[in-house]
Amino acid sequence: MMKINQPIAPVVGAGELAALLREQPGIRLLDVRTPGEYESVHIPGAYNVPLDTLGEHGDEIRAHVETPVVLVCQSGNRARKAEEALRQAGMPNLHVLDGGVNGWVAAGQRVARGAERVSLERQVRIVAGALAATGGLLAVGLNPLFGLLAAFVGSGLVFAGVTDTCGMAMVLSRLPYNRPASCDVDAMVQALKTGAAPAGMGRAPAASAGTASCSR
Repeated sequence: MMKINQPIAPVVGAGELAALLREQPGIRLLDVRTPGEYESVHIPGAYNVPLDTLGEHGDEIRAHVETPVVLVCQSGNRARKAEEALRQAGMPNLHVLDGGVNGWVAAGQRVARGAERVSLERQVRIVAGALAATGGLLAVGLNPLFGLLAAFVGSGLVFAGVTDTCGMAMVLSRLPYNRPASCDVDAMVQALKTGAAPAGMGRAPAASAGTASCSR
């Protein structure tokens, strides 16, 4: 039996987190994916504060949330960036879900599902692949200079891999597809601070607990 005061590892697996949530209900789950990804599938009770809005709320969250916070994204990469941003704000009680939502689903853990959407990581692969293929085909069929498009995309992917920063993902995350219209990041942050049920989308009360979403 896991004890309430058992230390939490910096990176926790899906099974370990599920057990921790049963033993320590005060743990906060902070989902830093886009609102669209969150709406599609998320861990029940998780609060959605997208990574690109986290910096402006870091001090506010640090000042009001003293319980352990487990950061969640699709695969783990954005959660580590969120961890860095919040640590810079002086927040010490941070942990990352290993494998993100993908790992959680693969482990057979319970999720809340909504409208199906393509994850941001898949969107980046689709757009980058389409641009590179288009550049290559145009270079063969029309003008060799179009090959520069494929070279540009390839260089961008190398840069993203080296720096762990993806400009294309940042742009795609702001598209309307990834941001449901009726949402309020401030309401979600307020719920996170108080430990109330996640809130922020204009939905019926019955759907508000564990199914809300937010953006700016």
